[in-house]
Amino acid sequence: MKTKTIKQQVFFKASSDEVYNLLMDSKKHSAFTGTDTEISKASKGKFTVYDGYCHGYNIELIPKKKIVQAWHFAEDGWPDDHFSICTFEFEPSPSGTKLSFSYTGVPEHKYQALKNG
Repeated sequence: MKTKTIKQQVFFKASSDEVYNLLMDSKKHSAFTGTDTEISKASKGKFTVYDGYCHGYNIELIPKKKIVQAWHFAEDGWPDDHFSICTFEFEPSPSGTKLSFSYTGVPEHKYQALKNG
């Protein structure tokens, strides 16, 4: 299967701790997405987000600095045994946090649908 990579950067007027917790705290993640979320804060811990649309597990967690996760989407055409790798890196500054996002292993036929998500 051919895959692609999605890379994005965004700046938040919030601390790296706040941005990290928006992604890793189940209640906060649910509040900003409006969906059911369960996220383990442990390395190798599992998560389910967006009402079960995406699930996976944590590979590496460095609070306020980095999140690496394996993601699987419940989509037609997404192979049952395929996990893509998503990396969030946080760069604090006096006025907020730059978040760099890299998403590798995206099935080529799902790239357009996921690149803006």
